[in-house]
Amino acid sequence: MATVFQWTGKTQKGTIESGEITAESKDDVVAQLRRKNITPTVITEKQQKSRFRLSLGSRKVGDKDIVVFTRQFSTMVDAGLPLVQALDILSTQVENKTLGKVLTQIKEDVEGGSTYADALKKHPTVFSELYVNMVAAGETGGILDTILNRLASYIEKAMKLKKKVKGALVYPTVVTVVALLIVSIILVFVVPTFTKMFAALGGTLPLPTKIVVSISNFMKGTGGIIILSSLIGTAIFVNRFRKTEKGKLITDAIALKLPIFGLLLVKVAIAKFTRTMGTLISSGVPILDGLEITAKTAGNKIIENAVMEVRAAVSEGKTLAEPLAKAKVFPPMVTHMIAVGESTGALDAMMAKIADFYDDEVDNTVANLTAMMEPLLMVFLGTTVGFIIISMYLPIFRLITLIK
Repeated sequence: MATVFQWTGKTQKGTIESGEITAESKDDVVAQLRRKNITPTVITEKQQKSRFRLSLGSRKVGDKDIVVFTRQFSTMVDAGLPLVQALDILSTQVENKTLGKVLTQIKEDVEGGSTYADALKKHPTVFSELYVNMVAAGETGGILDTILNRLASYIEKAMKLKKKVKGALVYPTVVTVVALLIVSIILVFVVPTFTKMFAALGGTLPLPTKIVVSISNFMKGTGGIIILSSLIGTAIFVNRFRKTEKGKLITDAIALKLPIFGLLLVKVAIAKFTRTMGTLISSGVPILDGLEITAKTAGNKIIENAVMEVRAAVSEGKTLAEPLAKAKVFPPMVTHMIAVGESTGALDAMMAKIADFYDDEVDNTVANLTAMMEPLLMVFLGTTVGFIIISMYLPIFRLITLIK
């Protein structure tokens, strides 16, 4: 995790300078200062009590808040307003009070001599590494307003993609839970009424009726508690297991191999990877930095490891497409298109085209998934309820036959 360090050092002219840098370690601080031709003399970790106080009782800053702020800030920068003035205005106007306090702190850091990117780095829970790196590239290239517009567009598209995936997962889950709830209510409250009637009639019950009555008795007794406890216990176990490195690797590998859902996750990963890389490359972020950022934001350990292997191969002088093809995570079409983009010098544009294509593919997969799940769930519910009803009426039909 990034930490804020305070430093003091000598420039090549012999003057003493000091400031703050956000980095992973003191060695990283030394490396950053040497790139600026500064020899550090003192480096200490800054105590950030204010950030802890800020998080208490504060509302989380969402993607929508960041998009609105980025759009407004871009417009102000494009209009020629100084950064400090733009930040001062927006810190009082944003709806999210947490973001307003963060912007006030950023404004104070910029006034103190920090770059806008360095000021953003101090708030990793609000501004991602991708956001900070793109802003740094924009400041270096003198195109901060353009970069901010790209960032806002990127976040908006990422939000839409996330919404599609949630919709694909939530809908079948909700319908399945409702179906199971209906069946459980029938077994726990409806079937026992028939059971009492059968006991009064006497005689031997048909096999289907015996099965349903046994399940009902199990659910009424300790069965319901056992099933509920098992589900909760499994959920807690999986959640804790995923917090370990090995657990996340195993569960992510299983997720990618799931029927239908696995294909959806691969398409989402391709759309996210190409969109992120295309945006970073077009913004002037070095490809190695871009690959590292993309790997961290992949959301799947298998894909993250594959991208990091690609990064290692690229650092050795290989093209991006060659190690991507060897990784066998993405389809051949994607690697071929990336190879074409590299050979023509239009890699960012090609990445954007791939991302647009797979955004549409995600839409189609979600639509097909929803269309397929509806009849399957209806068949399950109809068959289960139908079996229970027939099982309950079989003894009655037998009794009518005997009376005749």
